[in-house]
Amino acid sequence: VNKIDIDITDSTRVPLLAAEEGIVENRLKPLDWRSRAMKVIAQASLLLERLKIKQILQPPIIASVLAMVIGIIPFLKQLILTDDAPFFFVTDSCVILGGAMVPCIMLALGGNLIGGPGNSKLGLRTTIAIIIARLLIVPPVGLGIVTLADKLGFIPADDKMFRFILLLQHTMPTSILAGAVANIRGFAEKEASAILFWVHIMAMFSMTLWITLYLNILF
Repeated sequence: VNKIDIDITDSTRVPLLAAEEGIVENRLKPLDWRSRAMKVIAQASLLLERLKIKQILQPPIIASVLAMVIGIIPFLKQLILTDDAPFFFVTDSCVILGGAMVPCIMLALGGNLIGGPGNSKLGLRTTIAIIIARLLIVPPVGLGIVTLADKLGFIPADDKMFRFILLLQHTMPTSILAGAVANIRGFAEKEASAILFWVHIMAMFSMTLWITLYLNILF
């Protein structure tokens, strides 16, 4: 009797268990795909954290990329950037806010220099090397890049002012936003303050020489 009971129970349970296992497997499949997707997302987030993408993608950079995308796509350009665009008020508001950029930058420069150039731990050689690289080495490199782009036809023909602006941006001192980023991150604030101070002081002399050279070359 026991053997018969065992056979009956086995014969009645095997298909039910097989069916239940199939149901369970079918139900677990989407969960497996979700878990795999979550693992991929977690690995991607860890990779982004290691590459410091969040620190690179600051609001000014995101806004610049967004502006280039809008300017490239004709449909979006007609919606926002043209004078008769339905969303031109966004551009008009940005222009109004941009009018206060220069005073705000000067205030930011004064705030960055609060530490004073004498409180940094940078040595004299390091400071001189940074000044020479920024004010004496970068402008000739920019001149070579602009000249090569002009020969390759990437720059509009007979637009000397456009060439002058391209050359001028390589001659300018270190951006004040570098000190602002240092203050936000809380890293090397005094060093950034010292570099901004000395670079802007020496830029008064170097910019005069480079602008004179650019005017003689272009005009």
